[in-house]
Amino acid sequence: MTDDPRAAARFGALLERVEEAPPVEAVAVLAAELARMGDAREVSFLITDYSGDSIVRLIHQGPGDRERGPEYAETVPLPGSVYEQVLRTQRPDIAPHEPSGATVVVPVTSRGEAIGALDLVLPNYPDERLIADIAAAAHALAHVIIANRRHTDLFAWGQRTTPPTLAAEVQRRLLPDSFSCEAGQLTVAGWLEPSASIAGDTFDYALDRDTLHISITDAVGHSLDSSLLATVLVSSLRNSRRRGAGLAEQARTANEALVEHTTDSRFVTGQLARINLDEGTATIVNAGHPLPFRLRNGAVERVHLAVDYPFGIQARHEFGAQKLALEPGDRLILLTDGMLERQPAHFDLARELTRTADLHPREATRALSRAASQASGGTLRDDAAVLCIDWYGGPPRPRSSTAGASEQLASH
Repeated sequence: MTDDPRAAARFGALLERVEEAPPVEAVAVLAAELARMGDAREVSFLITDYSGDSIVRLIHQGPGDRERGPEYAETVPLPGSVYEQVLRTQRPDIAPHEPSGATVVVPVTSRGEAIGALDLVLPNYPDERLIADIAAAAHALAHVIIANRRHTDLFAWGQRTTPPTLAAEVQRRLLPDSFSCEAGQLTVAGWLEPSASIAGDTFDYALDRDTLHISITDAVGHSLDSSLLATVLVSSLRNSRRRGAGLAEQARTANEALVEHTTDSRFVTGQLARINLDEGTATIVNAGHPLPFRLRNGAVERVHLAVDYPFGIQARHEFGAQKLALEPGDRLILLTDGMLERQPAHFDLARELTRTADLHPREATRALSRAASQASGGTLRDDAAVLCIDWYGGPPRPRSSTAGASEQLASH
């Protein structure tokens, strides 16, 4: 954060006050301290919405002003805005503000999860130390939000610029809490572009001490039926994964859960994979799902895998786990068929994968989903889910980061 012992003590005391505040007041407490730190005229927090196309300024009003209610949200389009630049680069933006001050926008991020941004208006142009302290406070705010969103609906409310259906609510709960994670050997990120009727697509990941677990699934059907089908599968996968089951056993257990608890031969396609961080090796189960893509040395290729039964088709089926070759510098892309059901003249996935190769996986997944949606005229007939893994290789190691973002990726 800073090498100034007094500043470190100040931040320690600040975090204590944040912990003492009610969950809905945590951001306000931190914002007030930031205002004092830089003598700021204005401080506001903006949170990224679920669509990925907007950022939402959360505003709390005092008890004397109830015209819009105690909480209201101001939606700001992301494309072309300073917030888009800050979230993409994970670096502060400083712009002059009359007469001699500055507007400062810093990312609120943790391990590559772009939670939002802090927007400050300062009376004087800041020096490097003040910017570093503000950026560190914004990183602290990321942890405050991650901790406090377990206890309040405030942040989830602010992220919903479009009210979700019940099926969408169920589907959202099946996704990981964070859509991206940076580590020393890899970065993983996912994105889901839902169709109007919700088609039960999911992705998931978990990073353990020596293993990255990933999955992507697509339940047959639409609306609540597909979301409930996906719930059985994802819950079974997480249950067996968390008790230490191997990849083939996870697949077998999930398959039996679907056979037992569903009817009418409904099924789910999917891929489960494990990357051993110590050995740099990967294994994958392909349950009737579209083949992954791999970007290696600038060239895009399909990863050819043997195709197994989808989950829920055949009881007591034994799934095979296949080896998946990885080399440092690889980008592995897993996706659902909503990304593939496009007219070739309007959407060339291989071209899009090449075009987004230099983007951070967090940005690449959103760009790919956005391109698929645009190719469909803005209305998807099927969910489009993407999971992207950048593999750097080498021995297990800490990542090099500044204010929550990996230094090697912040320039993407």
